[in-house]
Amino acid sequence: MTAWHHQILTTLRQTRVSHFLRSIGVATGIALGLSGCGASPTVGGGYNATTPNNIFEKALFEQLDSNVVVIASVNLGGPSRNYLKKREAFVDARVQEYLESAGYDVRPQREFSQRWNNAVLIYGDPIDPTTGRVNQKSFIQIVQAVKDQLVEQTDISSIIFTDIIEKDVYYETGLNRVTRFDGVTRKPAIQGAGSGVTSEFDWSREVAAASMRVAWFNMNLERVFSGEGGMEVTDAVDTRSGTAFVRRRDVLENENQIDEGLAIAFHPIIPMRNWPGNP
Repeated sequence: MTAWHHQILTTLRQTRVSHFLRSIGVATGIALGLSGCGASPTVGGGYNATTPNNIFEKALFEQLDSNVVVIASVNLGGPSRNYLKKREAFVDARVQEYLESAGYDVRPQREFSQRWNNAVLIYGDPIDPTTGRVNQKSFIQIVQAVKDQLVEQTDISSIIFTDIIEKDVYYETGLNRVTRFDGVTRKPAIQGAGSGVTSEFDWSREVAAASMRVAWFNMNLERVFSGEGGMEVTDAVDTRSGTAFVRRRDVLENENQIDEGLAIAFHPIIPMRNWPGNP
């Protein structure tokens, strides 16, 4: 659990705002799909020990009024890094397509964003543009206001937050250089006009990788589901120097890797065929 999630939970316990973000985190999950929703067509790559066990609150899920959802236009946690933020709309479009293929009725994101922007005018922007820090009190007030309007004015029955998070990962030793994180296996990306990787290259260095974090709430702002799935290593081997990693120019442009990551992140609320977790 991140410090941000811990702080939010502490504040919400004190204010008792509909038990919002109750016990947010990634722990054990159970398999259950929405009645009438098909299984994911995405195929995993075999067992992967790093696959997260996502949280699925069965009782709350079964109480949802419908399969009408909206994807939030803001992060549940802090803002994504700039180079990841540029890809948020593209990733959310893949999420929408994935949800619709599983039978969900995904309403336009403007249903959330317009109400969010209006609430920001009242309560103030919860995100400091200089530091990226989040004001917990105003964030909670705004989410509560948006939720109330959605309940009164729409038939949306749940809200889905999709955060692109970044973490440090490492390549394995040996001839087969791969890294495994959040259920996926990725080979090194090569970038530059040089001749390749030198024998002195330090493969023990950490590299940045992007994962999808999903948080799904009902209209009482109780968590129905939370999960994570790996997408892409955002650093590449720099062949110009042959000794360092650099930021990739094509961050989150590989649809297959994005789709695999979001399928893992949504399992088992949308069952993934050949899920790479422990059978």
